[in-house]
Amino acid sequence: MSEPIVNLGVDLGTSRSSISSSNGVRQAVESYVGWPTDLVARKVLKKEVLVGREAMENRRMLDIRRPLERGLIKEGSEKDGQAVHELLQHLVSLVGLGSERRDLRVRAVVGVPAAALRVNKQQLRNALRGIVDLLMIVSEPFAVAYGLEALVNSLIIDIGAGTCDFCVMNGRYPSEEDQRTLTLAGDYIDEQLHLQVSALYPEANISRHMVQEWKESYSFVGEPPEDIEVVAPVQGRPTRFDITDPMRAACESIVPAVVETMLDLISRVEPEYQESVRNNVILSGGSGLIRGLGLVLQDALEDVGGGKVRVVADPLHVGSDGGLALALDAPESEWEKLVA
Repeated sequence: MSEPIVNLGVDLGTSRSSISSSNGVRQAVESYVGWPTDLVARKVLKKEVLVGREAMENRRMLDIRRPLERGLIKEGSEKDGQAVHELLQHLVSLVGLGSERRDLRVRAVVGVPAAALRVNKQQLRNALRGIVDLLMIVSEPFAVAYGLEALVNSLIIDIGAGTCDFCVMNGRYPSEEDQRTLTLAGDYIDEQLHLQVSALYPEANISRHMVQEWKESYSFVGEPPEDIEVVAPVQGRPTRFDITDPMRAACESIVPAVVETMLDLISRVEPEYQESVRNNVILSGGSGLIRGLGLVLQDALEDVGGGKVRVVADPLHVGSDGGLALALDAPESEWEKLVA
């Protein structure tokens, strides 16, 4: 009798990672891992390693790592490789396999940015050894397309923190020519917002984490839906600042490259299918939720005959849900066996 199987879909993201399991569990964590820096920190935290939100909240006491940079596992650091292993192990632990794990075969489809498929696959295999038994690595936009069953004549634009990934679906596995990756994404917007707010209000004391939270709460392109006011300390005193213009400029900084890549990929589709693809553009990823971005991209399609852009309602789990759907459908021949 064959061993029972649990199937997993994993979206390994620069900022957040999610997992969907065939036992019905869906979880997500921030992609941070940290180790106590010294004896005092270990006494306070009472843990050898912290992951996700817990790591972020205690970062002053940690050697904290965000091991995925621009969608790739950071090169040349054994600690970052260990951090990816800890992150993946934590994600799988959230599924709740418990003591049953020893009697199960765990199969995981892991979605990564398209660029990682070319340069980072071996590092990812190493990080997953001892955690899963069978592995399939796919591009994140392909996983999104599979979960949404948008497998023919569609264009997925998946904008996360580290990368903006594009994938044209033609009813088969996408080739390298069907995909693109830009490193202009959520982290780039954070950098631009930090620079612009600091230039406008040099007296304000602003951290990267503050800027990221502002972006996630108030990001927009086009006409501002409201004035955006935030609070930051000036010489220790909480002070209100209007960041409407810097927010718009930072968010719109990625638009030209996204539009150019979108139109270029559509132009390379066989002519008779281009209209169908233009009318089936799907915007996903956390940064895909920037207010007004879907409409801006849809307006850009007017220059090539018009089209339709749909924004995914749940970008946090759409990639891991797609990975799970693929895991459930994939025959044995599609899987790579990992030896611990």
